[in-house]
Amino acid sequence: MGLPSEVETSSFMSDFLEKCGGCAVLDGGFATELERHGADLNDPLWSAKCLISSPHLVRRVHLDYLDAGANIIITASYQATIQGFEAKGFSREEAKALLRKSVEIAIEAREIYYDKCTKGSWDFVDRGKTSRQPILVAASVGSYGAYLADGSEYSGNYGDAVTLEALKDFHRKRVQILANSGADLIAFETTPNKLEAKAYAELLEEEAIDIPAWFTFASKDGINVVSGDSILDCASIADSCKQVVAVGINCTPPRFMQGLISSIRKLTSKPIVIYPNSGEIYDGQSKQWVPSSGVDEEFADIVLDKWREAGASLFGGCCRTTPNTIRAISKALSNKSSTINHA
Repeated sequence: MGLPSEVETSSFMSDFLEKCGGCAVLDGGFATELERHGADLNDPLWSAKCLISSPHLVRRVHLDYLDAGANIIITASYQATIQGFEAKGFSREEAKALLRKSVEIAIEAREIYYDKCTKGSWDFVDRGKTSRQPILVAASVGSYGAYLADGSEYSGNYGDAVTLEALKDFHRKRVQILANSGADLIAFETTPNKLEAKAYAELLEEEAIDIPAWFTFASKDGINVVSGDSILDCASIADSCKQVVAVGINCTPPRFMQGLISSIRKLTSKPIVIYPNSGEIYDGQSKQWVPSSGVDEEFADIVLDKWREAGASLFGGCCRTTPNTIRAISKALSNKSSTINHA
């Protein structure tokens, strides 16, 4: 398969956003919801464990977010790696099948959602033609640190032994499989440092990956990514990669979002995607959530008042956010759109 043309790739997200009314809604926290439904995620595979033990719960969470108004659902493959599954005793072929399964479950949830919706609730008119509300499936790729499950995804400190080539080799097969799984795009999430962003960008080009991607980074100070690398340097790598159709921030406290969006907007004209945490802070060593010292405002209000105005156009939630969070964002964006249309 060859590379998509630059025109096709660059218009992919803008066309999608136009169909969504200018802004799109992502899903929210996945592990939080799996645990709420009874899953035990105390495992190095984290939410990917459910691909093995309880795929019905994965589908259920996808459907909960679609019911809440999500236009993009992200697969349960964040911590799903061939190396991680092999460490659990699975063969390489079984590991590949589990990666594909993460996308198949999300696609199945989308079809179930479409089937159960009544015509009037999900149809929209596009140039005089009636068609379905668009929903994308994004295949999640977590960082090398997420596979290590030692907290390094929250520091970005992999040590001198982990080189650019080592990171590319680690991610290569997983990216190839997910790119050919039926997903609409690849979501490289919670990227902790500049080196891994560079590895992703080079992989997309070297392997002629023919579906679009987005890069999102994590920050704990609102200026740099968690490793201390500048968000400007990281966003620049994403901006210069032809396959990248959106750039943004995830797994970060909401109070940092406005400044980060403004910084990214200075570097790129690509759509900005944001999905912050609830505002609590995760301690990677103790594997516990710690209440934030700052008071984070209600998501739905700041989506409209600050984040959208700063330049973001794709909004969702990460850790500890729920379908209620996404429902509030969807409703707020819908109300805003109606107000504009009727002004």
